[in-house]
Amino acid sequence: MRSRLFSSLACCLMLLGLAIPVLAAPPLQPTAFPTPTPGPDGRIIYIVQPGDTLWRIAAMANISIDQLRALNNLTASDVIAPGDEIFLGLGGPATAIPPEQPTATPAPSGPTPTTEIGYGVICVILYNDANGDAIRQEEESFIPAGRISIAHADGSMSVTEDTLTGLDHLCTENLEEGEYNISVGIPDGYNSTTAISASIVLNGGDEIYLDFGAQPNSETLAEAPAPVGTGRSPLLGIIGGFVLLVGIGLGVYAAVMRK
Repeated sequence: MRSRLFSSLACCLMLLGLAIPVLAAPPLQPTAFPTPTPGPDGRIIYIVQPGDTLWRIAAMANISIDQLRALNNLTASDVIAPGDEIFLGLGGPATAIPPEQPTATPAPSGPTPTTEIGYGVICVILYNDANGDAIRQEEESFIPAGRISIAHADGSMSVTEDTLTGLDHLCTENLEEGEYNISVGIPDGYNSTTAISASIVLNGGDEIYLDFGAQPNSETLAEAPAPVGTGRSPLLGIIGGFVLLVGIGLGVYAAVMRK
């Protein structure tokens, strides 16, 4: 009796076990898909994680399964395992932030060097160009009653002097280097035989000589006093004296012959 009871109980438990569905183990959850980034060479490489499949990797990389297989030389029968490297394509290399460079501080500048000013000499003469060749000879002297003007081109300096008889060039010394305008005033009764003005550049250490010529005009020559004298030529006097001596000699000779 007991054996039958235990047998019936065992059968009931077996039927009850068959009626209750077997609880399946939870499926293996794939790991999170990390965002792949390009390497220094621009290649995008993905490391296979547990639970990954080619379909999942292709979907996450937004490419087709055929493209993924072509990029990695895989066939439909190839399988992947965790740790495998999967090539997803090319992209720009990761941008590295350059380290901040120190700002160069300019060295303090020293005092501005001053430019040394040079000095020179300008000498001018207004001469009597007697032969009118516009070239001064040593015997052609200063013209009196004339004027000489020397002025810096920027108007910072100007000097005017009267000419004097018997002097050589009128010299103005210690003039700052630069451009100068020189002119002469010719007195009445003279006509210029050269230019009466000039512009020159004076450098430090220069000594420049300028000659301006003029000669008396016809009116001045006509008014010139005649030389003091008898008006007779000395040569005629000599010839007359010689003729007189010859005459006296001939007279003496004739008297001697008569005797």
